[in-house]
This record gives sequence, structure tokens and C-alpha cells, in this order.
Amino acid sequence: MKHEALIKQMTVAEKASLMSGANFWQTKAIERLNIPSIMMTDGPHGLRKQGGKADHLGLNASLPATCYPTAATLANSWDPQLLEEVGADLGAECVAEQVSALLGPGLNIKRNPLCGRNFEYFSEDPFLTGVLASAQVKGIQAQGVAACPKHFAVNSQEHLRMTIDEVVDERSLRELYLQGFQRVVTEAQPQMIMSSYNKVNGIYANEHPQLMNVILYDEWHFGGVMVTDWGGNDDRVAGLRAGNQLEMPATNGITDLEIVAAIEANTLAETVLDEAVDRLLELVFSTAPTTESQVAINHEQHHQRAVEAAKRSLVLLKNADNSLPLQATERVAVIGDFADKPRYQGAGSSLINPTKVPRPIDVLADSELTICGYAQGFKRMGGRSNRLMKEAIALAQTADKVLLFVGLDESSEAEGVDRENLRLPDNQLAVIEALSALQVPLIVVLAGGGALELPFADEVAAIVHTYLAGQGGAQALVELLSGAYNPSGKLSETYPLSYEDVPSAPYYPGKEATSEHREGLFIGYRYFDTFNVPVRYPFGHGLSYTSYRYSDFKREELTVYFTVTNTGTIAGEEIAQLYIQKEQSRMIRAKRELKGFVKVALAPGEAKAVSITLKESDFAYYSVVKQAWAVEEGTYTLQIGSSIQAIHLSGTIERSGENETEEYALSRFPQYAAGNIHAIPDAEYRELLGYEPPAPLWKPEAALGMNDTIAQAKNKNWLGKLSYGLVIFVKKILELLKQPLWANNMYFVLNMPFRQVERFTGGKISRKAVLRYLRWVNGK
Repeated sequence: MKHEALIKQMTVAEKASLMSGANFWQTKAIERLNIPSIMMTDGPHGLRKQGGKADHLGLNASLPATCYPTAATLANSWDPQLLEEVGADLGAECVAEQVSALLGPGLNIKRNPLCGRNFEYFSEDPFLTGVLASAQVKGIQAQGVAACPKHFAVNSQEHLRMTIDEVVDERSLRELYLQGFQRVVTEAQPQMIMSSYNKVNGIYANEHPQLMNVILYDEWHFGGVMVTDWGGNDDRVAGLRAGNQLEMPATNGITDLEIVAAIEANTLAETVLDEAVDRLLELVFSTAPTTESQVAINHEQHHQRAVEAAKRSLVLLKNADNSLPLQATERVAVIGDFADKPRYQGAGSSLINPTKVPRPIDVLADSELTICGYAQGFKRMGGRSNRLMKEAIALAQTADKVLLFVGLDESSEAEGVDRENLRLPDNQLAVIEALSALQVPLIVVLAGGGALELPFADEVAAIVHTYLAGQGGAQALVELLSGAYNPSGKLSETYPLSYEDVPSAPYYPGKEATSEHREGLFIGYRYFDTFNVPVRYPFGHGLSYTSYRYSDFKREELTVYFTVTNTGTIAGEEIAQLYIQKEQSRMIRAKRELKGFVKVALAPGEAKAVSITLKESDFAYYSVVKQAWAVEEGTYTLQIGSSIQAIHLSGTIERSGENETEEYALSRFPQYAAGNIHAIPDAEYRELLGYEPPAPLWKPEAALGMNDTIAQAKNKNWLGKLSYGLVIFVKKILELLKQPLWANNMYFVLNMPFRQVERFTGGKISRKAVLRYLRWVNGK
């Protein structure tokens, strides 16, 4: 241990005290030993340091900071250098505010597009996720600040996130849900990782010996500190044994006493506590000096970085008849509430207080474009308005082109609640329908943190998706619309024609006890591409104002060489993607997988030779039987494309078999092999898991315990029903008062386990009082 001499000077109580926070955001100090406290704050796309009352839900104001594009937006840039630069800015703002650790980036895999927190995550693909998250971690930590990738692991839904059991087969766990974290740990060496609230195959992630001790520490050699998500501790001693060092936030010493009691009872070895303290001390001593630095932030410079980041991340989905860029001589009508009040970030713990947020309507008015008027068009929070509709139509009829700003409102995507559907609100769809019927080209500007159903795509001239572009989004958008910037973003996720096409749709979200990952490996493009299911826009899709040609493919060992030429008349950036496809595979697997990419800047007519180097591990799958990575023998095709559906070059390579078994033979999994992913039978899912999955629903007759929730109390007596009904009543009142953030966070109350009441209140509501309530609810 690095700090053994110091640890020997501590009492057991002092060592235990370091294992939980001093308050909501800070670790404990031990003054007599000159051990300082350090501060953590939420991110991940900006600094959320609260100057007043603290919370983990984005309810109370934080200090002004630069609001960069969210991870879902930045992922569309496919630009690791940009992610590293944004990370460096985030780290610098932490240093300026004496913050030692930034809680981000979030890199959970987008299993399903309804996840309410997808705007904080990069992609449906673990390779792209891992590369971009690693770059951001490196940028943050280069400033002397600890990054804290989250949430480890399989946090795929917000509904009942603190109790849900994510039931996933081990191969999918390894190949999808852990791959991004593995790359970040091995390539970027983060100083912290945050565990997720949920269970993974029956065990809370925070106290999961296989996830933590075996995989994270022994296999990946993680050298940092594991921190709970805020309130994410179940059994404090079990968590410590599994490798969790720090519990946050403070519990007023409640769980510290549990650690001391376990050591006194010889149920926890003191050496386990010592090793945990050693890791925490290393974090504290390595980051505490950062807070002594005197750093002045040039907020205008950081704002310009936010603009640049947004520019590189916007995606041009459609551009019929070269409707974009707009010409200065064209009369342009601007319609839609989002042009006046931009939607630029999500809600919850990542809610940033931006230094400024220019409005699209103002930036458009200041540009060289000819803006002939603005109309609200629709009510932001839903509901029809004939007056607003008529005003929009009247304005559109005076214009050469219409810019229509639509999107998801602030209540649609947030921590703690999943989206209800993939549709735009009905009133917005009605405006799109009415305007597209006019003889005026309609350009739709979308705002939202993820994929959407776009039934109007064939009826409009152009579609730009800004995602959640941060405080510089308006300036970035106007540069794209005016042609000052040539769009280069490409989708990091698939856009289905309808939600029902999504492979996990029948199984998502887990409603009560478990969330069954019956789709296995087949999420996102791994499903749509493998089984030739039509999509609206494929993974990797994104248009440009110029055109590119691919040529001169050759391979030397594991390096692929090719040339990209800009065949148009303006400069641009092309994202070339490398996919690997196993020919004549004998096992269930995706048709092809992303294993490399490069972003190439090209002047008009310019050609550049580029290369992508693979690793042997890029050909591997995980064998549960061997408990090791394996390679299927045979021929692999290396494909270079501008999206997964636009492959331009290819070549082959032979690989020898390694650790091969018949465990995933097509004959063993006929429904998976046939692509019937929406209807996987119990027997075949059981075969994939290797065990009998637990019951997916609660037993209403079962007595409620400390790991149950108020949501379950509705199944009990009058007191339980009253408790549940009261929370729902408050939520509805908040909705009527147009307080969507507060209303959504009532789900946090509904879904919080009873065990957390004492801890979150610092003992003001005691464990004894909670147990008494449970006895009453259980009719005892």
C-alpha cells in the first residue's frame, strides 16, 4: 500500500469515516493527520457546482459554467480530438472552482431509445463509446482533475433504476455493456468510476464481486476509486468487500458504524478496509493540489469552444434538391417555439447553469440571411392552438423557405424517468403536416437527446438534428444553415421507422422486478443490419454539402489503407468507418461490427491517403464456456463505408480459431438465428442465460422490505395506497403548475428504496421509523 504508514496512525473509526462523504459533495477530512477533503460535482457536459442547497436531481441552482453539447450530441462528431479538448475545458473549469473530481462522462450503452438518460450517453455501439469516452477522460484528467466514468454497469433504464434487476447473458454483458468501460479503464486510466444503482443478474452492481473484484480490478487492473451513485449503496459491508471504496452522499455516520461493527464482529477483514482507504487517500492527495491553483477562465473562449463542438456534431439527415444551405436572397420564415426558447440540454443531475444561451431567432436575425418573420407555431408543452397554427401558415406563405424548429420539451428526457414514446408531440406533427402541404420548401430543425420517429421525412425538404447542442447550439446551427460551415456529423445510433421495430421494444422497460435482455447481442444496428430490417436512418448516416469518393483499398497485416477524395466544390470533413464481417459464420452474431473510424478534413478536390489499424481483439467474441475471449476460424471481410449501409471498399483477411466451442451454434438458438428477436421463447432465453431467470413481476402478496419502494406500496393496504396516491397527486399538481423538472423527480420518490430514507435524511427519519411504517403497510 502506498499510504501504509499514514493508515497505521488511524483508528478503525477514522478509517471507516473516510468511506463516506462529509456532506453532499465532499469527502471527509482528518485534520490531525493533514488529510484534506476534496469536492466532487456533477457533469458531464459542464460543471454543476452548487453554491447553495445541494441536490442530485438538478433542482437547485448551480454556479454559471459553460454548457457544452451532451454526450449524445458530441458522439455524432466521431472526433476524439474534439472530445479531449472539451474534456480539457471541463477540467479547467473544475480547477477554477476548486473541484477535484467531475462525475462523468456517462457511457452506458443505448440499449433502447426510450431511456430517459440517453442524452448523457454516447452510442448504441461499445467501440465508438469507448473511444470517445476515453478521449474525454484524458482531457479532464490532464488538468489534474479526476474523471469519473459512469454508471458501472448495465444501467439501461430510469424506471425503478434503484431496484431493477438487469438480467443479461454473460456474452452480451462482456461484448456490449462492459466493452466501453474496459477501453476507458485500460486506455485512459480514470481515477474514479461510479457504480450504477441497479442489480446485475440478481446482485447490486455496487456489491457485485464478479463485476468489481474479478473484472474491474483483476482483469482490467483498475487503480482508482469506486464511488456509489448518490444513494446507491445497499449493503455497505458487502460493497466494501466487492471493491467499493466511497459511499456518497453523507449518511451522517450511519454506514460508517456498520463498517466498524463488521470489523469488530470479524465479518470484515480490516485489511479490506485498509486497502480501500489507501485507494481513497491516493485520490485525495493526487487531486487536492489542483484546488490550490489559481486559474481564471475565459468564458467567452470556452463559449466559442462550445460553438465549435456543436458545429462538428450537428447532423444533416436529409437535404432534397440542395435545399440547404440557405441563400442570402431567400426570404426565410422562422416558425416554432424552440427557435425562441432553445432546448439545448437535458434535465436531472447534469443540468448546467450556462454562462449565456443565444437564441436561434436572434442569431438568425443577426446573420446575412433574410428573415421575414417569426411565429410560435405551437404550444411547447402540448395542446392544440388554432391561432398559433394560422399564424404559422400565414407567415409561411410569405416566404421562399420555412425553418421549422420542433423537438422534445424539457419534461420528455430527464434523469429518473424514461420517454413514453419516440414521437414528436401531436401538436407539432400537425404543424409539420400543415406546412408541408404548402408550396414552400420546409426545413425541419429537430431538438432532442436521441432518436425520433420521423413519419414526415419524405414530405419535407431537409432535416437537421441538433440533438442537445449546448449553449453554443444556435450559433453553430446558423453557420450550418447559411453554409458558413459544412455539416460533418454522423449518427451514433440507428433511427427506426417506428418504435415497434426496436429489438428490445417488447422487453423494455422492465416494469417491476426485472428487466430481461432477451434481445441479447442484437441491439441497434446489430439487429437492423443483421436481419435486413428497414430503418429511417442507419448508424453512421450523415450528409454533407460536398461529396466524397473512396478508392485504393489495400491491407498490410492488420492495417487497412485507402484514399478519400473530396469530389465537390467546398471543403468538408468525412467520417470513414471500418466494419468487420465474418463470412459464413457458424454462430449467432451480428452481421458486422464497427471496429475503426477516421475523420478526414479535405479541401475541394483534395485526396488524402488514410489508414486504420485493427487489433487481434477486434475479431474476438466472448466464450462463457471457456471464460475467455475466442476467435472463430475463417474469412473476415474488412469494409470501409460512410455509414453501415453505404460500404464503398472491402477486402478479406483470414483468422485462425482460438478457444472455439459450439456454445453459440446457430442450431442451438433457432429464433435468434432467424431474427425473431421480438418473440424469443422462454426456453431459448434460458439457454442463452444458462440459468432460470427470476420472476419479472412483484408478488403483490409479499411483505414489503427495505429494498422495496413506495411504487410497490400501492399493492398493499390503505396506508400504502395513500402513500402512493399522495406522490402521484403532487406530481400532477406540479405538472399543472408547469414545473416539469420537479414533476419528473417525483418518480425519484416513488422508486427510492425504503433503505435509503434514513441515509438520505441523515437519520432525521430513522431506520426504526421506516420499519414501523413497513409493519403498518404490511398489515402488522
